[in-house]
Formats: sequence, structure tokens, C-alpha cells
Amino acid sequence: MTIADYLLLISTISIWSLLLVNVVLIIAGYIYYIKTEKKAVPQIQGEIPFVSIMVPAHNEGIVIVKTVEALLRFDYPHERYEIIVINDNSSDNSAELLAAIQRKNPTRQLHIVNTDAETGGKGKSNALNIGFKQAKGEVIAIYDADNTPEKTALRYLVAELTNDERLGGVIGKFRTRNRDASLLTRFINIETLSFQWMAQAGRWQLFGLCTIPGTNFIVRRSIIEAIGGWDEKALAEDTEISFRIYMMGYRIKFQPKAVTWEQEPQTLKVWFRQRTRWVKGNIYVIVKNTPLLFDRKARKIRFDILYFLSIYFLLMTSLVVSDTLLVMNLMGYLTTTLAGFSGLLWLLAILLFIVGTFITITTEKGEMTLGNVGIIMLMYVTYSQMWLFVAAYGMVMFIKESVLKREAKWYKTERF
Repeated sequence: MTIADYLLLISTISIWSLLLVNVVLIIAGYIYYIKTEKKAVPQIQGEIPFVSIMVPAHNEGIVIVKTVEALLRFDYPHERYEIIVINDNSSDNSAELLAAIQRKNPTRQLHIVNTDAETGGKGKSNALNIGFKQAKGEVIAIYDADNTPEKTALRYLVAELTNDERLGGVIGKFRTRNRDASLLTRFINIETLSFQWMAQAGRWQLFGLCTIPGTNFIVRRSIIEAIGGWDEKALAEDTEISFRIYMMGYRIKFQPKAVTWEQEPQTLKVWFRQRTRWVKGNIYVIVKNTPLLFDRKARKIRFDILYFLSIYFLLMTSLVVSDTLLVMNLMGYLTTTLAGFSGLLWLLAILLFIVGTFITITTEKGEMTLGNVGIIMLMYVTYSQMWLFVAAYGMVMFIKESVLKREAKWYKTERF
């Protein structure tokens, strides 16, 4: 066997190992969804906790009104929650819009915290830390500025928390509210349902683990106080805080019936910048937490650490190597005896991708359509390859910023 054969063999084994892990997560996640669908959401136990809902917002005038109005419509007792909008160094009309909402709702606990260039404008974590200083709740809820949660979302999240003292936080699900705006948002809709939420459901079913998303989640105030707030160096503050909650001995549960609808990027430029931020942020978290693999106290979360390491390093490297070797073989630049066998496995992987992805979206009403089969097929040859490029670019930028000791800059997703 040549060096190319060995590289292709190792890459193929790595890719298929991760594909099989994904299949297991899909099966486990599907089981969890079925179980959840049959069960009623538990009722809040004991005294209804006071909740502080925090919304970090930088130049969100386009979407902030709908978001606050949705938060005001929660069926949670109105006297038992407050809304804190951190208008973070905005240069648009956010301050005026928020002041108008306040005037319309004088009896509600709606607080606006306006920051300037000196105190704010330093990213989501900094804004959350500012808002937390104003929060009175024993439970903290976070919503992004482009969200319109369903009326029951907060009540469902809090109910889960009050029924299990082992839970440090509870996460809900977010759906794509501008799904039909473009082909890109159709891809994102499927990505969200399949690769984000089904993986969350599978990890909870198998290991009792979930990663906090950026929105639609609650966490105990005592935890935020104990860990000293959000890490302001972290671009992926949600993933970063998840690991710190794990290390305190708590679990994070996924309640898929607690739903919020959010706006997703509608152009490639906005998508690319947002996803690059995600990649750099998650690599920071991986590097920060990799030493926990050798910590006995972290044995319960080793799967998550290995899972993120595999996705961002092993899978990306294997895909780049295998695709490069197969293309070079087709062009006659090198010869590998495994090209035919690897090509067959590649076709099987595509089939597995299509079938597995379609199965995962059948949990949602209106998604089990023939049109979505075509979207998934197109997604493999376009969107998935775009993600591969973003992952590689994000890693290069992370290394570059680390070597040059540059502070990572927060990119705010442009709204439409």
C-alpha cells in the first residue's frame, strides 16, 4: 500500500466512525422525541420562581419590537417575571423603540439598560454580565433579540427545572421563522432540526447531556453567581458556560416543546460571518476544556469533549484529506488502489446522509415533503461543503488570532 492508500484508509475509517456515532444519536434522539410527544410537560412545583429574562441587543431595531412583544405575551404569571433588554451601544433607533414599548406597558416589569462605547459594545457575554447585575430573578432566562417565543415556552422550561434539583439549566428548541425566504434559509431550517436538535435529543437520551444554545434557555441564578458570570473572551458563550455547569455537577435538559422562532441569515455573507464566529468560539471552548479529558471529576462529560474534538478536528481533517486524494486520483496526479472502494463508501455515506436527515425532520409538522428530499440532496453537495470551508477558515483564523494575541471580535448577525 502507498502513503496515499494509508491516508485514504484512515480518513475513511474516521469518517464512517463519526457517521455511525451520528446514526446512534439520531436513533436515540428520535426515541426521545417520541417519548416527549407522548408525555405532558410537568407542572411547576412549589412556589413559582421569579424569572429575569435578559435580551442582549446591539442595533436590533428591525426585530426588537416583535421580540419584546412576544416576551410580554408569555403565559407565565406576569408578576413573576421581568424583562431586561440590554441595548448595547446601539447606533440605530433601538432606544426610541424600546422606550415606546415601555410607555405602552407601564405596569409591566420591563427594564431597558442602555450602554455606551465605554461600557458596552464588547460582545454578547459582556452585555449579559451587565444585564445580570440588574437581574432580581432566582432563575435567569436568555433570548436573542430576533426571537418570537411561543406563549408556553418559559413556563415549560421553568416547570422542568422545578421538578429536578439535579438540573442546572433547561433548554428549549428554536425554529426558523424565515424558512422560506431563500434556499439558504431552507438549508438552515433542515440543519437546525437535524444536526442541532436531534443531536441534542440523542445526547440527552444517552448521556443526560445537552449544550446550551444561544437562546431560549434558563439557568439557576446561583450557578451564574458561582462561576462569576459569562466568559467575555468566549465567542461561543453558550457552549462555554455549558461545560462549567457540567463541572459543578449539574445536568442540562432538553425540552423540545418549549419553542421559539428566530430569524436566520438570508445571505451567504451574513451566514459565513456568523458561522465563522461559531467555529472560532467552539474551538476556543474545545481548547479550554480538553484538559478535562484527564480529570476524574469530568468523566461524565468526556463524551461531549470527544464529540466536539471529533467534529471540529478529526472529521474536518478526514474530509479534506479524502476529498483531495479522490480528486487527485481522478485527475491522474496519483494512484490509489482504494479509490474505487472509498468511492463506494462515499456514495453510501451520501445515501445515509439523505435518509438520516430526512428521518430527523419528520418529527416536525409540515417538514415531511418530497421537496425537502430534494433540498437535502442539494444540501449535501452545496451547504455541507460550505460548512467544511467555514470550519477550515474559522480554525485558521483562530490560530492566527491566538499566535498574534489578537482579541477576537464579536460579529453581530445582520437582521432582515
